[in-house]
Amino acid sequence: MYNISSSESIISYAKMLKDKTLRQICEPEIEEHHYKGKGNFGQLLEKYYFGYEPNSASEPDFFEAGIELKSSPLKVLKNGEIRSKERLVLNIINYLEVHKEEFESSTFWKKNAHLLLIFYLYDKDLDILDYYIKLVDEWKYPLEDLNIIKRDWKIISQKIKDGKAHELSEGDTFYLGACTKGSTSLKSFREQPFNSQKAKQRAYSLKQGYVNHIIAKIAHEEIAVYGKIIKKIEILNNENSIEDIVISKFRPFYGINDSNIEAKLNLKVKKSKQYYSSLSKAILGVEIDKEIEEFQKAEIEIKAIRVEENNCIIQSVSFPAFKFKQIYEESWRDSELKDLIEKKFLFVFFKKNKFGYYLDKAKFWNMPYKDRNEFRMIWLKTKKVIQSGNIFKDYARDKNGNIRYSKKGHPIRKNNLPKLKESRVCHVRPHGTDSTFTYPLPVEDKKLKIIEYSRQCFWLNASYVRDEIYLK
Repeated sequence: MYNISSSESIISYAKMLKDKTLRQICEPEIEEHHYKGKGNFGQLLEKYYFGYEPNSASEPDFFEAGIELKSSPLKVLKNGEIRSKERLVLNIINYLEVHKEEFESSTFWKKNAHLLLIFYLYDKDLDILDYYIKLVDEWKYPLEDLNIIKRDWKIISQKIKDGKAHELSEGDTFYLGACTKGSTSLKSFREQPFNSQKAKQRAYSLKQGYVNHIIAKIAHEEIAVYGKIIKKIEILNNENSIEDIVISKFRPFYGINDSNIEAKLNLKVKKSKQYYSSLSKAILGVEIDKEIEEFQKAEIEIKAIRVEENNCIIQSVSFPAFKFKQIYEESWRDSELKDLIEKKFLFVFFKKNKFGYYLDKAKFWNMPYKDRNEFRMIWLKTKKVIQSGNIFKDYARDKNGNIRYSKKGHPIRKNNLPKLKESRVCHVRPHGTDSTFTYPLPVEDKKLKIIEYSRQCFWLNASYVRDEIYLK
């Protein structure tokens, strides 16, 4: 079928899968498969197409050619564009061994230096044998990406050396993450070498944003909509990290008011809710209507925050509105919110003075372990309220006991979701003031007898942003 010692032969054979399904190309023996579980597409591919038994060996799947096979699902967006459905999980991190390794001779690099990637269109309504294989190609990391990935690997390794394997987070790094792998049960916890506390099993993974970049490259899509903030020569210099390069671009503007920053950059930024985020992007040298390539790969979000003269931050920081049914059905480990709070953020603080707001500081931040646990408790409380059907508490009333109404004439409702005073880290409340924007409820509300409720968000408390991000 192919020469096991030849990467060209293996890749050529793999490309015969493109635009086909496993049922079409592997009949009739594949019809009687018995593989179960999340990774069974890859297992079927290995056994029935490439002709070897699925395994968890530390060497590449095609050892003689030095190629590792990975399959990954795609999703179709509403506009018809193709994107990765999830991060690309690589090999398990062996806490007891990785701290002894150097990158070039590490198990990670030996296994994942040369990838053979097979992307298929996921469809929950189809049998796994009928998933359409959309893209097939090899992947070798461009040098500028490799330098970042090498730094990421060293950050993960150092955290293990520091006895903090249990505190690992995908927000610690840029392109190469350390994602949880396995169930939430105790059997998925592992010993770590420099701390008696067990750590959740984790695997190296390429972040979803980086996988989308790979997909665009393989599909030869036009990626001119992205702007780059880092020159190749900057990242190839091992003295520089992404953090160093990005922050160095902000420093010359520290202490300068927003209007003067515009003048220095010779541009006019439209006044809107996104004004300070747009100004931050302009400082980085990226056109306002373009996404930042490096941030897209690393899934970094810019949070532009206004600070009052007394260091008070008035506005809490919101996450996207959540769907009640989604929280009702998912576990914390697989939740969208867990992924969101593990990400890395770039906070840019503009502080008020008599002339307006000036650029005070910029810093990268990801949530500490103890605060992620606090967020988890608030998420679990939210899930419990949704499950019980006790979201509605009462109508807001004035001092005379009369129901209060919004400016749009809707009665203001109070609910039992976690409030600001319940946690130093986060709370739940609506995003916006229009209660007519609703999501379906999985359980009917017991008091109102309704099956939908106004959209809600998780928020980082403004005081938390001040104390734990701005002032630290």
